[in-house]
Amino acid sequence: MANSETANGTVREIWLQFAVATISGHFKFVWDAALVPFGDVPNRREITPEESARVLRKIDLWIVPVVLLVHLLLLLLDKSSLSYTSVFGVVEETGLAGSQYSLLNSIVYVAQLVWQPITSYLLVRLPIVKYLFFNVLMWGIVVACTSAATNFKGLLAGRFFLGIFEATAAPALIAITQMWWRRREQTMRLAMWVSMGGVAGMVGSLLSYSLGRIHGPLRSYQIIFLFIGLLTVGLSPIILFVLPDSPVKAKFLSRDEKIIALARLRANNQGTESKVWKWDQVGELIVDPRRTSGSSSFSSTRGFGFNQFTTILFNIPFNAFQVLMMLFAAHLSTRLKLKWPVILGFTIPPIAGSAALLCLGRGPGTRGGLLACYYALSFFAGIHPVLYTWCAQNTAGHTKKTCTIGVIVVAQCAGNIVGPLLYRIQDEPYYRRGLISNLICWVVLALLALVTAMYLAACNARHAAARVRAGKVGKIIDMSLEREPQRGAEGGMREIEKDVGEKDATNEQAFSDLTDMRNEDFIYVL
Repeated sequence: MANSETANGTVREIWLQFAVATISGHFKFVWDAALVPFGDVPNRREITPEESARVLRKIDLWIVPVVLLVHLLLLLLDKSSLSYTSVFGVVEETGLAGSQYSLLNSIVYVAQLVWQPITSYLLVRLPIVKYLFFNVLMWGIVVACTSAATNFKGLLAGRFFLGIFEATAAPALIAITQMWWRRREQTMRLAMWVSMGGVAGMVGSLLSYSLGRIHGPLRSYQIIFLFIGLLTVGLSPIILFVLPDSPVKAKFLSRDEKIIALARLRANNQGTESKVWKWDQVGELIVDPRRTSGSSSFSSTRGFGFNQFTTILFNIPFNAFQVLMMLFAAHLSTRLKLKWPVILGFTIPPIAGSAALLCLGRGPGTRGGLLACYYALSFFAGIHPVLYTWCAQNTAGHTKKTCTIGVIVVAQCAGNIVGPLLYRIQDEPYYRRGLISNLICWVVLALLALVTAMYLAACNARHAAARVRAGKVGKIIDMSLEREPQRGAEGGMREIEKDVGEKDATNEQAFSDLTDMRNEDFIYVL
């Protein structure tokens, strides 16, 4: 009875502190939202490997399919719908001229860039899944309505609002990945939904080919816009009714399973979420030298001597190869428990491929070599999920996490705006300006991976010294990157191999919504 009263008192105290912080928006310390219903139980609950595996299977079964659906059918098909319609006369039917088609591609990223700070704030303040559902529903409506556009102005307006609503997708999906999985598990899960870009490239090409052959009162491009938009609208309720806002609100988990799900995240030292916007965390992000810059790789088989339809067919195996590269890179970084060697290694083929493209001719006899170089460039796709997770796994504090992903998306949008402009029609078939720009970006990225790894190692050393000053063990093992301990044949637990003097981290502040720089128990992933 006494324990029950103590627990209830703790819950009331947390609720009071959470409410005061929410109303005032000005505070020094606020609990993670995960502790509101359970008090300090997730910090103290010890779980067995069997319990962890059982809950992980349920999480994968419920969460992964919905996340894949958002990124495959809803986000990437919608965003790529313009390129599909270009094959079936949208340029001629709507009278596009000059650089107007390129502007229609760029305006999506301009809108995302402009809206990203606002949507980052809303992702912190609003229930994440409900906000994601609203945006998915709205961009489906926008794509469907774009079918009514008959000129450049109509298409431009549709693409602008598409960018506004799609600005939420990547930050929301990364935040969802962080709040459900341990850091070791995050890389592959994130790679799975990022790789849906390649799957969408294959499915979208075949789908647009089939829809474009339908003859009726609507033009082919209108049918494609209408079908993809209505498909998104029809499937969007799945997000609302299947995907929970957080582990605390998961109806498919029992109360004890929710506690297990939260206890699994303790080693991350990232918590789940806090519905309070913290300006001090924004300020810390601004001065943090680890702010990641983004770039875009734009490549094309134009100039290789293939016609338009052959180019589309070549994109199917090319996209499949990109999917394999993403999953392989994620698997490799998970096994190594390191990110920088994978990023460094995956920049080498694109550097070699772009250098070779600058030297090779464009005659019929060089097509095989040109295609080999083109596929070498696709290794860059493997870096995408690794960069995402490297950034996400090394940031704590809910406001800082959300804003950090927002910064990456802004930089990526800038790259997507500038990238296509570097490949001008008048530069065909060699595209020297674009290839040289890509070559420089990849070399710089390789160097930044090395510099960042050295800086993170210094940060870990600084945190170790801070732990010693606080009376804790300085040398600890990051359990969030380790496999779950397994039982041996004799039934006992197999210990994780440790260096001399290395101890398990206590992670006492895992749900304190502290930033990575303020929590001495936080360990950076190199």
